[in-house]
Amino acid sequence: MARYRVGQAAELLGVSVDTLRRWANAGRIRVSHGEDGRGYYDGADLAKLATEIAGEASADPPRAQSARNRFVGIVTRVVRDTVMAQVEIQAGPHRFVSLISREAADELQLEPGAVVDAVVKATNVGVEIPSQY
Repeated sequence: MARYRVGQAAELLGVSVDTLRRWANAGRIRVSHGEDGRGYYDGADLAKLATEIAGEASADPPRAQSARNRFVGIVTRVVRDTVMAQVEIQAGPHRFVSLISREAADELQLEPGAVVDAVVKATNVGVEIPSQY
């Protein structure tokens, strides 16, 4: 299973290194230590926590991002059938669901805990004005 250093894990979760360390100290996420003495976070544990904290994030959408972007995230779930695969990705407070071929999912070895880029490219983009403006 994939494992990540504290800086990588914090970036994937969209939190500071200090916050991640506090969560580890409080038992919210496990940290294991390698032979080198450094702390590591299990990818599956990060995927679970990413999903958990996404519900805690603000519902206000970001205003400074393009509709066509790359979001670094962590795979939280992969559902495969004989032809297609549904891949769920948590990138900070953003959840993406991608439908790709099973062959592509297998070749990319997609499993919970894998770091991926969610690439968003829309051919039609709607623009709305929030009611409070």
